[in-house]
Amino acid sequence: MEATRRRQHPGAAGGPGAQLGASFLQARHGSVSADEAARTAPFHLDLWFYFTLQNWVLDFGRPIAMIDSFELLYYYDEYLGHCMWYIPFFLILFMYFSGCFTASKAESLMPGPALLLVAPSGLYYWYLVTEGQIFILFIFTFFAMLALVLHQKRKRLFLDSNGLFLFSSFSLTLLLVALWVAWLWNDPVLRKKYPGVIYVPEPWAFYTLHVSSRH
Repeated sequence: MEATRRRQHPGAAGGPGAQLGASFLQARHGSVSADEAARTAPFHLDLWFYFTLQNWVLDFGRPIAMIDSFELLYYYDEYLGHCMWYIPFFLILFMYFSGCFTASKAESLMPGPALLLVAPSGLYYWYLVTEGQIFILFIFTFFAMLALVLHQKRKRLFLDSNGLFLFSSFSLTLLLVALWVAWLWNDPVLRKKYPGVIYVPEPWAFYTLHVSSRH
């Protein structure tokens, strides 16, 4: 009976068919992994350029064009917008960032156009964090990204060009926020306006109190 079962199933454990099948599967999976490792994730220049430009136009140009007839829209943006816009926005960015890893360290480089976009991108996030008063949400997202980078590094996974761009933009934002707070740390007027534990003055408040009032 045992011999009959072996003849009916030549690929059973221990037989040459099983060894051949296992070798084929290992070679097949090995080739797929090699192809995936050799596949280079391109830097999405058009996406990041359009994204940065659109954010600057919409967020920075909106307060300039704001008039009294849009008070309801202003209320929606200032209060409801924090929950309905900022939280999903940073959550989507973190989800995108979690997929920006590669097994090839040679791919963990930013091209020249990406380096040029880091400054306007980081400056935009600085404006978003300070004007939107969302420093806690930003710093939580930044440390979550940092923890993910350290965790993936243990698995020998590295940030690709898109991940490096986003992480560099957030790092620059954190530096700009720190410099902004240090510069206005002893401002008595802004200190009175922002009495909380986290002191991050709004750029438009600074402009209104110290720039436009002089004209």
